[in-house]
Amino acid sequence: MKSDFNSVQVRAAPARGEPTIVAMSPRPSPATNSTLASIAAEVGVSRTTVSNAYNRPDQLSDELRARILAAAAKRGYAGPNPTARSLRTRRAGAVGVVLTEHLHYAFEDRASVDFLAGLARQTDFSLTLIPAGPGENNPALITSAIVDGFVVYSVPAGDPHLAEVRVRGLPLVVCDQPAGKGVAYVGIDDAAAIAPAAQALVDAGHTRIGILAKRLFSFPRNGHVRRDELAQADLHVQRDRVSGALEVFDAAGITDVPIVARHFNDRDSAADGARELIATHPDLTAVLCTTDSMALGVFDYCGARIPHELSVTGFDGIESALNLGLTTVDQPNVAKGEAAGSMLRSLIGAPTPRPGNTPRQILPTRFIPGRTVAAPRRGD
Repeated sequence: MKSDFNSVQVRAAPARGEPTIVAMSPRPSPATNSTLASIAAEVGVSRTTVSNAYNRPDQLSDELRARILAAAAKRGYAGPNPTARSLRTRRAGAVGVVLTEHLHYAFEDRASVDFLAGLARQTDFSLTLIPAGPGENNPALITSAIVDGFVVYSVPAGDPHLAEVRVRGLPLVVCDQPAGKGVAYVGIDDAAAIAPAAQALVDAGHTRIGILAKRLFSFPRNGHVRRDELAQADLHVQRDRVSGALEVFDAAGITDVPIVARHFNDRDSAADGARELIATHPDLTAVLCTTDSMALGVFDYCGARIPHELSVTGFDGIESALNLGLTTVDQPNVAKGEAAGSMLRSLIGAPTPRPGNTPRQILPTRFIPGRTVAAPRRGD
């Protein structure tokens, strides 16, 4: 079920950087005599210190901040007017985060949660989450967003929200995709990252291997995908993972590798994808998955068959998969968010970078050999 909310604002707690959902409510009208000067006089501090109690609370002790807020509350003063502050500083104090999924997914998917946590740690801004998931087509959310810059988190190159972000001309960092030139970018080498997982299946002796992938196309497409269709796949993260695995299999002489994709990256969709892949290719002894969520769906469908009858690998390194002992690739989702936040923070207020001088960061990944790869049974 879709949410009634088009976007939600998230704020980082000043001391820890942990994301906090902000419920917006009307501010009480301050009394005419409720000024920073009168509060400062009562507490015995400077006006700057009073201001820091609201704007930079990490600069004050908890005891001093509590005294300042108590003195302000007696006067009905709720803090600096955010609109006036924005006009004065020419800053909104917020960053727009354009997501590739529906809004609820940002709070349910572990990789997305970790990315947002990392992003919150590296920015002093509120985060305004803007969904650009399947079926979402509301560029007005971008046009109306009161932000100082955008982080675009894994959207198709032709997404209308991304096009509107470019029109805004604000500082922009793209994470994962699209990885075009001339834009600040944070990501991983997906093709190289998945290679150790594919090689683990080859080294275990598997020759009948299938691939279960998260969506490869921005339009709804479930079912088998032919190898010659991969070049038209417009979601390059998943395309590169599939291509990277196929390159390893090709080198081992394994060329007949069926590919099944599911448009949604949830366990129910993944279990259904596993059903289709195995029902149409019952001789498979291994399934390489391009996300951990896909691999968890294989677990749901195949249960105790793993790994004695069916070996499985994943990609992401989320906690629920690691707890099952999944053989997977750990990508640094928290570090990815931190890098994107740090990069955007440096771009906001900075001069426009010269052509060819756009920041770009490729992060390392780590192969985790779990307990879900075994040699195929004799006779298989």
